[in-house]
Amino acid sequence: MMTNTDPVWITEAQVTSLLTLAEAIPALSTGLSLQAQGLAASMPKTMLQFGHNNLHALGARLGNYVGTKTWAHTEGGTCPLLLLWNADDGQLAAIIEAFALGNLRTGGTTGVATDWLARPDARVLAMAGTGKQALSQVAAVLAVRNIDEVRVYSPTPASREAFAARIQEAFPECGLRATAVGSMAAACDGADVVTVATRASAPFVDAAMLARGAHLNAIGAIAPDREEFCQDVFDRADVVAVDDLSSTQRLSREFRTRYGEDWQGVQTLSQRIHDGARRPADADLTLFKAMGMGLSDLALGVEILQRARDQGAGRAIAPPVKSKPRFFATPLAQRA
Repeated sequence: MMTNTDPVWITEAQVTSLLTLAEAIPALSTGLSLQAQGLAASMPKTMLQFGHNNLHALGARLGNYVGTKTWAHTEGGTCPLLLLWNADDGQLAAIIEAFALGNLRTGGTTGVATDWLARPDARVLAMAGTGKQALSQVAAVLAVRNIDEVRVYSPTPASREAFAARIQEAFPECGLRATAVGSMAAACDGADVVTVATRASAPFVDAAMLARGAHLNAIGAIAPDREEFCQDVFDRADVVAVDDLSSTQRLSREFRTRYGEDWQGVQTLSQRIHDGARRPADADLTLFKAMGMGLSDLALGVEILQRARDQGAGRAIAPPVKSKPRFFATPLAQRA
């Protein structure tokens, strides 16, 4: 019988049964608030590029746990895992299959940023990108704003048409009108919230496209070879916020080009939450850049683990037992 001290393996199906995206948003907000108070911290994200692929690792501490998530993002697929250890004795607490968790974290972080930085009366969402993260990005904005229109842009007509139809099917209770549009400018025209989650290597959003009062979530360009928005977007932004400053400074081409050695104009979302600083009423434009941070993964991992303990979910696994290393296959005295 599993006890509350046994390490557990939690599968993708169990993750999705234990936590919804809407429930992930407050858990993420709590983690960010604790970070601003010095009660949680993220480990700098590391990345190794090999060809068109990337090996990622990030981690954090939060409460009684420390953890790290690692994955290889390859052209053939990915298999992310989150490992949690007890902070007091370093013993394994959980291994969590983390593809769905990553969607909840990435989408949920957009939900937190949109809640704090978008206008309360936002109704129109422009969504660029139709990949694996796109539907959770739409859902995150729906969770915090009464959106009634979603405009989908992708350079591939079939992709944007299919994704618009998928949005209609996924959220029938919202009464949404989801339409595919032929340009990013058309998607942004009058949009209150703009989310870009692509693998673009060149910017495709400029300041002239964005309506006054808009909020921009820039999600996709998390490596130095990617870029989604033009530099003139910064000129209009009254608030520039990021999830993780260290990762942004090292890995965001957009931000490194703009800020160089002086990053005083960039705030963290955690500090704004701690300060209770929502969108300024007269803001022209607000910008949020997400790079992905270990604290967000850990905040959801801890929440999922607690729910798994409460509900008896997860498979108990044997804790690792130390074994002395072998130095040679044949003892030195027996060598010829």
